[in-house]
This record gives sequence, C-alpha cells and structure tokens, in this order.
Amino acid sequence: MGEGSGKSILIAGAGPTGLALALELARRGFKSRLVARAAGPTPIHESRALGVNARTLTLLEASGVSALILAKARRLTKFKISAGGRSLVTLETETFRSHYCPIQILAQGETERLLLQKLSAFGIVPEWSTELTALSGDVKKPMVTLQYTDGRIETVEPDMLIGADGAHSAVRKAFGFAFLGNAIESRFFLADYRYAQPVDTGFIEMNFLNPGVLGRLPVNEDTLRYLSTDEDFETRIDHPAMVLEPTWSSEFRISFRHVETMSRGNVFLAGDAAHVHSPAGARGMNLGIEDACWLAFLISEGREQDYSSLRMPAVKTVLRDTRRNTAFINLKNPVLTKLRSLLLPLVNHIPSVSTAFLRNAAGQDTPPPPWIPGAQ
Repeated sequence: MGEGSGKSILIAGAGPTGLALALELARRGFKSRLVARAAGPTPIHESRALGVNARTLTLLEASGVSALILAKARRLTKFKISAGGRSLVTLETETFRSHYCPIQILAQGETERLLLQKLSAFGIVPEWSTELTALSGDVKKPMVTLQYTDGRIETVEPDMLIGADGAHSAVRKAFGFAFLGNAIESRFFLADYRYAQPVDTGFIEMNFLNPGVLGRLPVNEDTLRYLSTDEDFETRIDHPAMVLEPTWSSEFRISFRHVETMSRGNVFLAGDAAHVHSPAGARGMNLGIEDACWLAFLISEGREQDYSSLRMPAVKTVLRDTRRNTAFINLKNPVLTKLRSLLLPLVNHIPSVSTAFLRNAAGQDTPPPPWIPGAQ
C-alpha cells in the first residue's frame, strides 16, 4: 500500500480525477496506490471531455501539468450563439482578465496521458485491469478485495479509501452513500468528424434550432464535434470541409445527481462518483480535478474531515448552473424560444452578463484554492 506520513491511501479509478489526486498527493509526499478497472487511459479517438478551464490550469500549475496542457491544447477565442444560422451573441475570451484563457480544448485521453507522464516521475503507475470485487461496509476501517487479470486475489485495508471510480462508483454503492437526483427526458447525441484539411478550431458555437440545438466544438486541428438534442442532427450539419470520416459517436441522457456528503469515516468520493450533471459548460472533468486537488491539500494538512463541508457548496453551485443552462438550451415552447432569440443579443451590450458567463466558463464561480496565493 502506498504511504505518506504513515497513511496508506488507496484510490479507486484512474481517470482525470484519480490521476490528479494521486499526483497532487505525490508532490506533497504521499505515495498512494491507484487501481482501475479500465485497461488503460481513455482512448484518444473517444475524445469525451474536451474543455480544460482556467481554474484547472491554476490547480495543476505546481505539478507542471498545466505547461504540458498549454503546449498541446487549442485556445478558444470566441463563444458564439446563433438561431437558425443568424448570429445572436459573440463573446471574445480575450476580454476576460485572467492568467489563463477561460477554456482550452484538449481531448480527455490527452489530458490523462499528461497526468500519467508527471505521475510516473514519482514512481506511481496505475494498476490497470484491476477489479474491486468486494468492499466492506465499515467506513472507519474499509476493507477492499482486488482481483487481477491473472485471477490473483488480494485483500487490503487502507487507512483511507477514495472512490474516483465514476458515475457507477462501486465505492459509493458499497459504503452507503445516497446518490439523489433525476434524469431529464431528452436524449443528447454527438458525433465527431475528421476533415480532409485543417478547420477553424478557435470557437464554440451553439445554434438553436427552435426547438432543439446543434452545437459545434473543436476537438483538434482537423476534427470537430457536433452535439444535439435532435436525433437527425447529422443531416443539418454544415460541414466546413470535405469529411474524411466520422471518428466517434454516442448518445446519452443527462442526469443531475450528487451525494449528500462526500465523505463518511475514512471513505471519500471525488469526481463523477460524487456528482454528475449536464456537459453544458464543460464542468464535469474540471470539477472532478478540483475535488482531487482540494482533497490532496486537506489530507496533507490533516484536515480531510473538512473535505465534504468545503466541497459540497461548490458542487451544488455547478449543478444548479448546469441545470439552468441545460434547460435554457433545451427550450421547446415556441413563445419562449422566440423570446430567447430576442433577448440574447442584449448580452453583447451588457458587460456584467458576459463577464459572469466567462467567469463560469473559467470555473471561477467556486471558492478559490487557499493554498495558491492570488488564485481566482
């Protein structure tokens, strides 16, 4: 079992949250053990989470990961909103005063590999293809049974068990954390397309179809993602260049759920294991990394029991905002969609509204990390 200052720490899950937690602990002298059911990091072609916000870059700066992200990521210079192809709002990210651009674009698999690169310098490598087959219900002294691909079984009793094992978290279920909330009725669809030549990747655009929405997001220099509530959305895409191939597609329903507490005894939850919500605003991966960095800091201070009380307000803020944003883009009533098209152009002329939007996009609507001087 990995140790630091006498504590043995087991992290279940090696996505962005688990990797960031292990890295933040390691640079503070705590060598954790990281196990994951997955066979490896997220495949590059499954771009999944794309946005790395300014708050995340601030948090990962000390570990050196932010410099690596900035060297690979694509800077977003504009947020565009249109309706029926008519421009309603254009927000320039350069107007936002911060050390970092509100959002950089980098596929989740790339972000994970950069975290792994820095983590390896501390001699920590995730134990991939490792299943949690049994967990005891004692939150004071958790017991975990691990099964490896060769059939070998191991039982461990960590001083601290951290579930960063996603929305279907085995840790959350085994230790009795309620996961309250609901799913919305609408389905969402996405497709990534690779083009025969580089395309403009400097902006995100949401085009209201009234009803429904068609979003365009950059993935990399020759690939774009389209996201919609319309199952036939691919027939409505105005491709900017000749399509070489569709590289990934998916459909999903959105749930808004969170635990009532993010810790019980010596069992802690972070990332999607503790909260899930709409991808509107690109907050999911970023909020999980934020959880990880706070938990690592608190463990290093001997204050891990403060974790839930400090993080739950931030979680509730993000869930409230993403629920509101999702309802806004998912309007179906024709009177409301027309009113939306009439009111949105005003955003261009009200600086406080555009600043608030960019601040949320940057992830700066939650309490700043107290261990980073001057952090926003």
